[in-house]
Amino acid sequence: MARPSCSPLFLGAAVAVALAVLAAAPLALAGDPDYLQDLCVADLNSEVKVNGFPCKANATADDFFSSVLAKPGATNNTMGSVVTGANVEKVPGLNTLGVSLSRIDYAPGGLNPPHTHPRATELVFVLYGTLDVGFLTTANKLVARTISQGDVFAFPRGLVHFQKNAGDEPAAVISAFNSQLPGTQSIAMTLFGASPEVPDEVLAKAFQIEAEEVDKIKAKFAPKKS
Repeated sequence: MARPSCSPLFLGAAVAVALAVLAAAPLALAGDPDYLQDLCVADLNSEVKVNGFPCKANATADDFFSSVLAKPGATNNTMGSVVTGANVEKVPGLNTLGVSLSRIDYAPGGLNPPHTHPRATELVFVLYGTLDVGFLTTANKLVARTISQGDVFAFPRGLVHFQKNAGDEPAAVISAFNSQLPGTQSIAMTLFGASPEVPDEVLAKAFQIEAEEVDKIKAKFAPKKS
């Protein structure tokens, strides 16, 4: 099925809205520490370990540019969704700036499964399609609704959340984060696909299932052998 087209103008508007909302937040509430200089383009090849990336010399305009979000990603996978990131690892100029973007594409019925971003709040802007979205508070309350083209929805930092394509056509969103590298922990993959493995008895007791069931689930998340 062909994906709906999304004009560069509308995509640009989505990015502008997402960044404007994040920029309006007080600096004291930023997910990442405040920066102390005009720019610090990430040296992604450096072996120096710091909270972020060391600065490289001779920055260019290309360090602040990427077209990685311009095209839909392939959704022919188990979940029917794909996340394309424009974070500091793809745009080195974002180092120390405390912002990043992602594009998420969904096949009909596709799911971005329950996950968290430990270092950032997320704000999604719907490019096209209709999505069921929600997050869970620490009191286990589900906060959810359906969103469509032009809508925005926020997921507070660190809380488990999800998005599911509620329609029978492809959908896509732009996500904005107040971190150069928000990090993602997919709940199922984190627990059942960890290396080394989380002990079967821990998962069996936590989920109130038998160890045999744990092994079956782990097999679904095991790395694919080439």
